[in-house]
Order: sequence, then C-alpha cells, then structure tokens
Amino acid sequence: MPTAVKKDLVYSDLSGKIIGILLDVYNQLGYGYPEKTYQKALAIAFTKAGLKFVEQLYVPVIFEGIIVSKNFFDFLIEDKIVLEIKKGDYFVKSHIDQTYRYLVSKNLKLGILAYFAPRTVHLKRVVNLY
Repeated sequence: MPTAVKKDLVYSDLSGKIIGILLDVYNQLGYGYPEKTYQKALAIAFTKAGLKFVEQLYVPVIFEGIIVSKNFFDFLIEDKIVLEIKKGDYFVKSHIDQTYRYLVSKNLKLGILAYFAPRTVHLKRVVNLY
C-alpha cells in the first residue's frame, strides 16, 4: 500500500525521499555505530539516489563583519534541506535549537533531525517560518 505524502509540507517529495534513505540505511546497518558511520553510509546512499548534497558544510557565524563562531551542517541536500544526524533514543531541545539556528544562518526553510536509536530512526522536521 503506498504511503500518502502531505502536499502542504515544505519540500514533501524531497523530504520523503531523504526519510526513505534514512530508513534504508538504518535497516541495513542497524543500531550501535558511531554517527560518522551513519554519515558515510548516508553519503553513499544519497549519491546512489542522485541527490546533490554537501557533507560537513562549514558556515561561519558573523557579527559585525567578524567570525565569532562556526557551524558544520552534517548535510545540506539539494541546497534546500539541512539534515542533522544523532545517535540516541530521544530528541534533545538543544539539538532542535541547533538545527533551527542552521536554517536561520542560511535562510533555509526545512531541517530534518534524525536520531539513530536502538529500534528505529526517530525523525523530527524543523521548519523556519521566516
């Protein structure tokens, strides 16, 4: 039975494709690996799926023309969606805030926060409404 994709979601088709890839990677690898292992596997899967992405994208935080901090996105996919991956069993507010800051810093609309947990991948969409 096909799954329904809500058409009012930001980038519903692209985010659905990314979520499918996240689930495929988890189903093949299982739980227990470091984040870097999942990141490498996702890069292979994104390439195979024909998605354009940048891994570990450096984005400086600038205040009055001076770099005061730096961000590294796990993935920026199709210049539209930030994907942050974590290993754990539950969402932490600081990770949601981190993903939101990434969206604001590049004026992007959608982030996906993915937790590789013992029994599945937990997913959270983070939306920048501004």
